[in-house]
Amino acid sequence: MELGLALPTAGPQTSPETIVKVAKEAERLGYAALWTFERLLRPLEKVVLWSGGEPAMMPELYRSTYEPLETLSHVAAVTERIKLGTAVMVAPLHVPVSLARRFATLDRFSSGRVIAGLGQGWQNYEFETANVPSNHKGARTEELITAMRAAWGPDPVRHDGEFYRITPSQVNPKPVQARIPVLLAANGPAAVKRAGRIADGLIPIASSAQELRGIMSAFHDAAREAGRDPGDLKVVNQVPWPTPVTREPIGDDRPFLGGSPRQIAEDLMAARESGVTQVYLAGGQGLGLDVGLQAADVDQWLGLLGEVIEAAGRLGVLAP
Repeated sequence: MELGLALPTAGPQTSPETIVKVAKEAERLGYAALWTFERLLRPLEKVVLWSGGEPAMMPELYRSTYEPLETLSHVAAVTERIKLGTAVMVAPLHVPVSLARRFATLDRFSSGRVIAGLGQGWQNYEFETANVPSNHKGARTEELITAMRAAWGPDPVRHDGEFYRITPSQVNPKPVQARIPVLLAANGPAAVKRAGRIADGLIPIASSAQELRGIMSAFHDAAREAGRDPGDLKVVNQVPWPTPVTREPIGDDRPFLGGSPRQIAEDLMAARESGVTQVYLAGGQGLGLDVGLQAADVDQWLGLLGEVIEAAGRLGVLAP
């Protein structure tokens, strides 16, 4: 199993300098991938969050969010090995050919390190702002993936579907990878089944080992029903924000994949046993720190991330 890390691309305290520092150190420490996400806007009124419940204000974290692919293009220039992923881009907000070309361009600049994590979206204000219907999000996302894969394939590219059409055309550049892996964010039954049927992998957000096992079982069942080998598919579990990485152990109310480096390593073992291929820590979106970010705070956080790698290595969790 691998360990990834969310870049600190959101929050009023982050900066390009901090993002680059975290990216370089993550690669040096041995993290396998860096992840970014897309947030079009933060409405100044209450919304129903993706996790459901009563309407609430979106967290202050989303007041400022760096664009994911532009950020990863910058990071590609200062790293050499580490994979560059989106978790996630809101697929229906984009034109398939445009998004395919942006991913392919990043794949070229990074020498084939891109992972395309996509989701169907949940915030109606973003669909309204993009002038895109918010109905049939799942079907739109599925067809967008088909059209993107066509754009990455040989010319002439063509697609004629319900939501998108590409007249026979030349669409370039092509990616370095023969097939940029497309992972779908999913927790609900229908979305998990869709991922098992069409995607190269799954990005769930599981808040317990039991929940993760259930999602994995459903995903693998869906893949087998579609005639696919689950062993060929990736599962990258996102640690829910703001799950903390702490110096000292947390007590009985500890969140899954949070706490001290040793506690996190033990949860990583449970994730690996469920079949997960990568877990990425998401505390970096707000740097897991209080408002008033200082350079020393970032250094301390990066030190803890190094201890997580060491603890996981001692338990034999991570791939050599």
